[in-house]
Amino acid sequence: MRTLFHHPLCPFSRLVRVVLAEKRLEFALQAEKFWEARPEFVALNPASETPVLVEDNGLVLCDGLAIAEYLNEIHRDPALLPTDPAPRAEARRLVGWFNYKFHVEVTDQLLGQKVFRRLGCHRAEPDSRRMRAAFAAIHDHLDYIGWLTERRAWLAGPTFSLADIAAGVQISCLDFIGDVPWDDHPAAKDWYARIKSRPSFRPLLADHLPGLPAPRHYADLDF
Repeated sequence: MRTLFHHPLCPFSRLVRVVLAEKRLEFALQAEKFWEARPEFVALNPASETPVLVEDNGLVLCDGLAIAEYLNEIHRDPALLPTDPAPRAEARRLVGWFNYKFHVEVTDQLLGQKVFRRLGCHRAEPDSRRMRAAFAAIHDHLDYIGWLTERRAWLAGPTFSLADIAAGVQISCLDFIGDVPWDDHPAAKDWYARIKSRPSFRPLLADHLPGLPAPRHYADLDF
């Protein structure tokens, strides 16, 4: 069986988990403390970053987006990118927005300061300035999600796509630590409620970390 080396609060690992579930592909999960640079893991990915997918035939794939695109090409049903070039480009633009811009401005700052520092991934003292900037930035991103969903059924167009997964997994990590201001963004909240209700997403809602309980609403589909 294929194996996914992941961390429960790595959004890119979560991206691959949702894609695998959407494609109804069986896989085993192997939790990895990537910051420890375990030699066996570094042998799979010299960058010592999650996720890493090892296929049944021994093929090793690294980088969340590269793995997601690979799975979408090899296992075409259901398609997670539009077939027409222009809509496909828009979906990929939004994947880039959430994988890079949102992650750099918000997820990496809050998770890095509040979670991975506690786990031993970072040694410096928490930077409150960076956290304040991330809390300010998340409002702009949630406003953008609301703007998109007021004009489209899903983020990139009429159908659920990799863009929704990319956005949903970033937000899910922040929701795990209670850092999403849902009351200020009802349109984004409605979109995320639809994401949470998908069977592919529900295993993420069962994730837990010792000593870091998720807030009560995290797994609630009617939050």
